[in-house]
Amino acid sequence: MKKTAAVITVSDKGARGERIDTSGPALRDILTEYGLEVIYTSVIPDEADMIKNELISVIDEKKPSLVLTTGGTGFSKRDVTPEATKAVIERDAPGISETMRAASMAITPRGCLSRGVSGIRGGSLIVNLPGSKKAACENILSVIDGLLHGLDILHSDGSNDCASAEAETVSLPSLDQWLEEAKKNINAAKCGMYLAHNGIVRTTPRAIVRPDEHDKAHAHASSDCKPADTESFAPVTAVDFSYDEDRLKAAVDRVRLMPGIYYVRVWLNKGIIAAGGSLMLVLVGGDIRPHVINALEALVNEIKTKCVRETELYI
Repeated sequence: MKKTAAVITVSDKGARGERIDTSGPALRDILTEYGLEVIYTSVIPDEADMIKNELISVIDEKKPSLVLTTGGTGFSKRDVTPEATKAVIERDAPGISETMRAASMAITPRGCLSRGVSGIRGGSLIVNLPGSKKAACENILSVIDGLLHGLDILHSDGSNDCASAEAETVSLPSLDQWLEEAKKNINAAKCGMYLAHNGIVRTTPRAIVRPDEHDKAHAHASSDCKPADTESFAPVTAVDFSYDEDRLKAAVDRVRLMPGIYYVRVWLNKGIIAAGGSLMLVLVGGDIRPHVINALEALVNEIKTKCVRETELYI
């Protein structure tokens, strides 16, 4: 099903025609780039009742998958977008706004001042964004991948187990497309290089490639434990692969805070993946080569050691 979106700019001056709305069009362009059809846009004043009525009418009549508001999330007495949003949502989605604030804090210490909230009304997800074009774009780009997955879950039948090892594997994203999108990111001008890592299922068992890990795993099995006999291992035909989303998110957030890093994107496969299939794709962008290399190595290492569960199969 085609994902649709609405963008609502909340601004007294914008509604009076005293200021050109730049945030709304910029958000519309980003959503379009990520495959959403923007079916509605508007500019309304900072009036709580008007914001509530606008959200209700847009959602109930047009039924967009996603509604973005921009503006009215600060400390001014006229900044009432969060309060108006809370009055209409039926279920909170606090992780979205928390993630955006964390991403903003990596850029400016004032990022903590945004009071935006996120939540669900009916079949629509509402997300409050700051009013400035720069901050609004930075915020939405920090969560867009998760939002798209969340919309899939919101529109699915029943529950969705994100870590299910029985789920079908998904197709490897296009690295060329990722790079193209990275170069349109708000921080693209700060990036001097991008490095990628594509993890593949190999036929050689882990016990041969990493004998130290094998020895540690079996250290208490027998007092006569000996190093692995590499000739006794059959080739790996597939792996049962899954991952912990919370740990993965935390790992990505840590890398985003590393010196000189301005872009991080990660995809992990799941399910039974045959030899030769892709396990992960990681893209990191930053200012200079040493920073990017360090960040990519740190992220891939943490994913492999702390985020994923991988069982080799020999059938």
